[in-house]
Amino acid sequence: MSRIRVLVIDDAVVIRKILSDAISADPELEVVATAANGRIGLQKIPQVNPDVITLDFEMPEMDGLETLRHIRKDYPKLPVIMFSTLTERGADATFEALALGANDYVTKPANVGSVTNSREAVEKDLIRKIKALSLKAKSLEAGQRNISLRAPELLPQTVRPALRPTSNTQKHIDVLTIGVSTGGPNALAFLIPKLPEDLGIPVLIVQHMPPMFTRLLAERLNSQSKLNVVEASDGMTVTPGTVYIAPGDYHLEVFQSSKGVRTKLQQGPPENSCRPAVDVLFRSVAAVYGGNILGVILTGMGSDGLRGCELIKENGGVVFAQDKESSVVWGMPGYVAEAGLADLILPLEAIPQEIVRQKNLFRTRSAPISSSASIGSDK
Repeated sequence: MSRIRVLVIDDAVVIRKILSDAISADPELEVVATAANGRIGLQKIPQVNPDVITLDFEMPEMDGLETLRHIRKDYPKLPVIMFSTLTERGADATFEALALGANDYVTKPANVGSVTNSREAVEKDLIRKIKALSLKAKSLEAGQRNISLRAPELLPQTVRPALRPTSNTQKHIDVLTIGVSTGGPNALAFLIPKLPEDLGIPVLIVQHMPPMFTRLLAERLNSQSKLNVVEASDGMTVTPGTVYIAPGDYHLEVFQSSKGVRTKLQQGPPENSCRPAVDVLFRSVAAVYGGNILGVILTGMGSDGLRGCELIKENGGVVFAQDKESSVVWGMPGYVAEAGLADLILPLEAIPQEIVRQKNLFRTRSAPISSSASIGSDK
């Protein structure tokens, strides 16, 4: 089996060295070339035919965003992973890159002076993303059009059902909860603005992202949406019509208090190597809302959310999974679908309307949730 070919584009010699050593140490990968700026990188693409590109933002002659525009024009299917910094400027640039068609991003090691620590950080995050995105690229059949989450109107129109939920006049949807990872910012940028102002239920989201990135994600979605979108803080009252996004590096839970359902943030151990973790949120939501839940698993690597969806289904709730064709990586939704937990498997463009239809299919609860369903302590 041939190794995955990686082109590294970064103006920093130290970073190129760290990336090259970390990538080449994996027997499934090889660095076929490096480039000190985007102009040189573009020249090398046809020469070395990479499977994946890692791309820095700030470079002389041609920066990362301009390079990305050229790559997307000439090589629309070539996976690109941006190499971002953990700063507000870096986060802003990352969101712009994702909107331009970057497949994913990793954050640069904070201390490049420690080569060992920097390499370990790269190996932990970057390597698995290279493998996941290259497999996505290699699985596309020759001649198949590129799928872009920025252009959902190009996605398949057919809704592919798995297990249809059974109508039950006694049932109600009281909360929408969403788990997402790789490809999530673009998926959420399509989905959340499509939800109506009168949705009538709260929305709780775990998007695998570091601190600061989740705040900017909430701000961007809030500016585009009819619903109120916030980064969750500890002790917020969960209200209909508001979208709560788990902050980076904190698990988000909910619990029942005498004043209603409230949020709880905690920094317990990562689950599925993630904090925030989808399973943590879904577990607490199932404990509070019982079966009156609509859970949605969108594009992302790994299996985070699988156990949480099992709990939702055990309690009688409804689960949707994004389909393979419209997912950047069909990991999280794939695990849920293959486990038989998805009531519907849907292309991204069909999910907002199906959320509304499913919510309206049942009565919405008007009475507050019983305090007997609580977890955690009252505040």
